[in-house]
Amino acid sequence: MTANTSYGKGLTVPATFNETVGDVERALADQGFGILTRIDVAATLREKLGVDHDPYVILGACNPPLAHRALEREPSVGLLLPCNVVVRSIDPHTTRVEILDPMVIADLAGDPELRAVAEEARARLDKVLDALSHR
Repeated sequence: MTANTSYGKGLTVPATFNETVGDVERALADQGFGILTRIDVAATLREKLGVDHDPYVILGACNPPLAHRALEREPSVGLLLPCNVVVRSIDPHTTRVEILDPMVIADLAGDPELRAVAEEARARLDKVLDALSHR
């Protein structure tokens, strides 16, 4: 099942959390994205607040050529990078994947050249979601 918000796209997959994280990382790599950051939200909440939370990670994904083009055009766009990808457990055999829509970044910046970069990033990230929907 796919669902969109005003700032992202996502889908729910019939797989475990750990399987899905691996699938997401592979699908991102296939589209030229590397993982710059990995925030284990559940572990952080457990450590800092002593609360339990379902498995939840935020992956900071970056496509170096696209990031370079964006930074060359607008150095401050780094405030909005990398693209966040959320992987969160719904139940032991169901996981939700959500990806920030790069057009949000383009809309904030208001630059037509950044919009072209965001459109390419969006197309690649759509392919990531498509690949996940077929696994």
